[in-house]
Amino acid sequence: MKRQIPRIVIAATQSGSGKTTIVTGLLAAFKAQGLKVQSYKIGPDYIDPGYHALASGRPAHNLDTWLVPEEKLPDIFQRTASDADIAVIEGVMGLYDGGRNGVSSTAAVAKLLNAPVLLVINAKSMGESAAALALGFRAYDPAVKLAGVILNRLGSPTHREMIEEALARIDIPVLGAVFRNEAMTMPERHLGLVPVEENVREKETVAEIGRTVASQVNLDNIRQLAESAPPLEYPETAAVPARRRARIAVAKDEAFSFYYPESLQVLETQGADIQPFSPLHDAALPETDGLLLGGGFPEMFAKELYANTAMRDSIRRAAAAGLPIYAECGGFMYLMREMMDFDGNAYPMLGIIPGSVVMNRRLQTVGYVTAEMLCDTILGPKGTVLKGHEFHFSSETAPDDAANYPRAFSFRRSRRPDPYDAGYARRNILGSYLHLHFAGCPQAAAHFVDVCETFRRQEA
Repeated sequence: MKRQIPRIVIAATQSGSGKTTIVTGLLAAFKAQGLKVQSYKIGPDYIDPGYHALASGRPAHNLDTWLVPEEKLPDIFQRTASDADIAVIEGVMGLYDGGRNGVSSTAAVAKLLNAPVLLVINAKSMGESAAALALGFRAYDPAVKLAGVILNRLGSPTHREMIEEALARIDIPVLGAVFRNEAMTMPERHLGLVPVEENVREKETVAEIGRTVASQVNLDNIRQLAESAPPLEYPETAAVPARRRARIAVAKDEAFSFYYPESLQVLETQGADIQPFSPLHDAALPETDGLLLGGGFPEMFAKELYANTAMRDSIRRAAAAGLPIYAECGGFMYLMREMMDFDGNAYPMLGIIPGSVVMNRRLQTVGYVTAEMLCDTILGPKGTVLKGHEFHFSSETAPDDAANYPRAFSFRRSRRPDPYDAGYARRNILGSYLHLHFAGCPQAAAHFVDVCETFRRQEA
């Protein structure tokens, strides 16, 4: 069958051009018109989708051809956008940038979804060169449907007219001209934007961005362009409700917010009953058969996490009783014996993993990785291979005694061939810097739910 889904990709010449600001503004502006607008983020980023959701009122989804097999993305896109009036897809980095060989680039996903592309150009300190830049991006890959540009950070009406005239000579439409405005600036920190869970002024900022974009971008033309996208083929599949087999507590608060909505849904389709809780604010775990500690910014809340001794005691007791615990990045740090923040202050954490972490001013690792399990774990048997990504400023210190610190994975970066052992796995515990998307490894999700169900039956 075919389905018509109006859709547009917002790309850029490079990181820092203002894609997220423009997309957030478009979402808010379309929502203000009464449209149902669904957003997406290309790549593995967790933070930008939070601003999308705040602006649109709907969960944002990631489209990443490394974390999830390419052939699965159209189905995820169509299913999550089926009731939307328009889908707005934010790119990653520059239009043609991605992992090795262009994996999960904006251009690759735009072609996969047969969607028109608007190119955001940071026009600050640039005149007619903006037209040359746009021309090069259009000519580089004719299969990418570059349909126009949005000029960003313009200094004056004269500045705008100069660039518009140059673009008109090469027949590239300008669908937006956004002037520099400090009120549209989003706060940043070491991993990028401050998550909406922490940004207390985010609603005001998003509202201001929405008003500005509505006044300086041609919403009607962008909507018409999105509606020109051809219908997409999709399979007819009937959803089968999963039997709830196990309860899984998921840490969700200011310190732990890095989750892909579709990834959690895969756990639900495997029979998980997701139970959100807060390691920061709650006194104890909910009644549960498993625990998922996602990534986030625990380093910014190390003192508060340490102070919540009731929660730390609750998790330690559950771990001692055999509760399956899977932890990614920030959750991995929380499982450690100790965490040292950026100022050199050390705080005891859960102590379930006998290592420690320290925050560094420089980025330690970023990029896609392949992870092979070195032993049987709660996500699968020894030899299982998973695709994920790393992005962290912290570094791990493990005991010299390897027997006391069994490694979980052999990692291999996509851009560097040398493997290295990483993470920690012992009995019911698995933690590492690895971020996964369960839509790309449903067998791991099923195995985790299986282990949690086994634990529930043993406890009954």
